[in-house]
Amino acid sequence: MLEAKNNDELPPIPPKRYFTIGEVGELCAVKPHVLRYWEAEFPQLKPVKRRGNRRYYQRQDVILIRQIKSLLYEQGYTIGGARQQMTDRPDEVAASQVSSGEIKTLITELEEVIKSL
Repeated sequence: MLEAKNNDELPPIPPKRYFTIGEVGELCAVKPHVLRYWEAEFPQLKPVKRRGNRRYYQRQDVILIRQIKSLLYEQGYTIGGARQQMTDRPDEVAASQVSSGEIKTLITELEEVIKSL
């Protein structure tokens, strides 16, 4: 989905449990109003809402947003076409989404866990 050249432009996802809409916007290079719109268009995207209807996104939400962005902006799908791709082949879309930055982050996290044991 995301080509290597485009993936390097996006920052790695930090090891946090929850992200605000502003943080997700920066991690995915998408404005918050676009994220709110995608939330209405893609049923898979459901951030946790806490008091005051504040949205808190988890790591899998950020990965999903990057997938949606890739389908729409890089591969040229319409909203309906991207929704169909996400519904028809979610495993293929997710499998092709792993970036080298995310792999490095996971390796670092695992090394820290091993050291603590």
